[in-house]
Amino acid sequence: MADKIQEMRDKLGLEYDARDFQIMPPDAPFEAGFNMKTIVAALFVGLVILPGSIYLGLITGVGLGGAANWVTIILFIEIAKRSLVRLKTQEIIILYWVSGGLAIAAGGHALFGGPLGAKIWDQYLIQSPQAAGIARFIPDWVVPARGSEALIERTFFHRDWLVPLLLILGLAILGPINSLSLGYVLFRITNDVERLPFPMEMIHAAGATALAETSNKREGWRWRVFSIGAIIGVVWGCIYVVVPTLSGLFLRETIMILPIPFIDLTASLKEILPAAVLSIATDLGALLVGFVIPFWIVIGSFVGGFVKNLLVDPLLYHYGVLYRWQPGMTLIPTNLCNQLDFWMSYGIGMAFVVFILGLSVTARTLINRKKRLEGDSLRVGNTERLPEGRGDMKIAYALVLWAFSTLIYIVLCRVLVPSFPVWICVIFGFIWSPIVSYINARMIGLTGGTGGVSFPYLREGAFLLSGYRGLGIWFAPVPLVDHGAVVQTFKQLELTRTKFGSLVRLQVLHIVVLAFCSLLFWSLIWKIGPIPSSAYPFVQKMWPFSSTMQVLWVSSTLPDYYTLNETETQNLPEAERWVVDFAQEHGDVCILDLELHRKMGREQATQMLEQMAASGLIEYQKRKRPLLDIVKPKYIGIGFGIGWLLYGLVTVFHMPTLFFYGLISGGWSHTILPMFIGALLGRFYFYKRFGKPWRSYAPILCAGYSCGMGLVSMTSISLALIAKSMSTVVF
Repeated sequence: MADKIQEMRDKLGLEYDARDFQIMPPDAPFEAGFNMKTIVAALFVGLVILPGSIYLGLITGVGLGGAANWVTIILFIEIAKRSLVRLKTQEIIILYWVSGGLAIAAGGHALFGGPLGAKIWDQYLIQSPQAAGIARFIPDWVVPARGSEALIERTFFHRDWLVPLLLILGLAILGPINSLSLGYVLFRITNDVERLPFPMEMIHAAGATALAETSNKREGWRWRVFSIGAIIGVVWGCIYVVVPTLSGLFLRETIMILPIPFIDLTASLKEILPAAVLSIATDLGALLVGFVIPFWIVIGSFVGGFVKNLLVDPLLYHYGVLYRWQPGMTLIPTNLCNQLDFWMSYGIGMAFVVFILGLSVTARTLINRKKRLEGDSLRVGNTERLPEGRGDMKIAYALVLWAFSTLIYIVLCRVLVPSFPVWICVIFGFIWSPIVSYINARMIGLTGGTGGVSFPYLREGAFLLSGYRGLGIWFAPVPLVDHGAVVQTFKQLELTRTKFGSLVRLQVLHIVVLAFCSLLFWSLIWKIGPIPSSAYPFVQKMWPFSSTMQVLWVSSTLPDYYTLNETETQNLPEAERWVVDFAQEHGDVCILDLELHRKMGREQATQMLEQMAASGLIEYQKRKRPLLDIVKPKYIGIGFGIGWLLYGLVTVFHMPTLFFYGLISGGWSHTILPMFIGALLGRFYFYKRFGKPWRSYAPILCAGYSCGMGLVSMTSISLALIAKSMSTVVF
């Protein structure tokens, strides 16, 4: 079995060997990792690290996720050593997750600090210039309406936020129930029945317990490597974060030694390489990440990005395909124009290639690999021969929890967006999500990677083709999810001999701490100043691009409308006079407008509008849908064909599969060049110098860097928050 696993990993291009890591003896008893130390750690992260993670994410786009894990573990290990207490491996793994879970990004857009981060994005979106034409269609259960006192005063403590906050709190409770219940069922199938090897999980578990040796007052190689990374992080953090953060407190102009988050060279290429995109990340962490990410993925990403952005883009501009670009454009506008002209459609075609490949690999594995169900095998419904003390429950109970929570998602969608076809939500929740989750859980169990099956633009396509007209469904909790990655958590618990019940208690603690701390600190930071603003360089640069792309998708389901031809209202019936007044106030009358339906009902409102159109009082107008013009079938076909061509070339020349996935991973990212340099240094210098142990050093070095960077960042950010809070209160 070990030889087969290594053969599979060599084919993929993975360099780590799970046999190099041993976390716990396989016969060690299962123990609980959740206790009073966990609660204290959660409060420490929530009250000390969470605000720093929020602030750093707004400034640089990178939070304190990794730093939060290591700072918490180091602190509690040192306290335990001075109290003559030894932290168990089970306690360390839970401490690792309690800190990381509280500091991870929430809702995308580099927003850290719990679920309220998503509402900060929503308040920006509805007030952004890009959303001017759709703002009144965004439901009030998402965010208060444009012009609300809650948005003007920048406060969550307003009645207009009551429904959005209650909804997001409910989803924060519902989400873990849905993911853990289905994830547990998938773990039982892939681990206990199919006996899949999970080759990467020993590495993940080893990273979480890398400092366990110091709890026994032994400082081995892990501590030395971690300390080196921490010093590098402290030095770079002083340059990258401390100077711009603290200089703004004492000087009129913020001093930035290095641009945040990248150096933009796009505009300087306008003469020799028109429409080309080039930027370089200024965070040293991107270079260190190149040590850890599989070598061939980095090489493929660099080659693909170089060819696409520096060779193909100028050619496409020369032949008139990229027609929106204008000389002098910087990175963000250039990237947006190129995406709209060609690369969005091309990417859809390429995504279909990835989907078909993932599906075929999974199907081939299912067919060729016989299930190892020997006479003493563990069967799904049988708990008698499961590992003693692991904390298992009956599969039927987990399935009931998953089905019930999925049903609540569907009911919520029906209540919030009654005009959307509910059968689509049913298919997503009860058929598609569990199938995709199982396929991807199985790929994780076999290869350690999460690159299973992901049907490209399934959610967006379903919304567009459903016939629904409105915006609500884009913000609704549609149960289209992939819980396959949850099996990793359960496998790590098993490897560290930690009882499964600790994970359930940990999720409850997360909800309680995040509900309080997220509201507290996001309210404080938002009250200090608008988000985005010049005080937050990353979001000020990146959010306009993100909002433009989101508005393009969301506006594709806007309803058609009527325009007003007659403004005289004296002789009109009351109902028609109300429609005219509404049109004069809002600029048009939408057939599916919520206010009109709420007042008259859908059928009656539609019938009345049609009569008014027949009399010439109003005129029907078909709304332009720019997304339909942007997504071009011809370019989708080109992306699909080139994807298969590249895969064929990689196969013919016997190159690692990961090189192909890196090659098609996307356009130029400002982290590609530093990662490429890091990958070359790691493979051709550090590996030759340190040998095989370098593979173990690299992840811990990166963790140390995150810790050092986080410590100095957190210190400077705390001073900045205190100073700004005092100035806000005093002045």
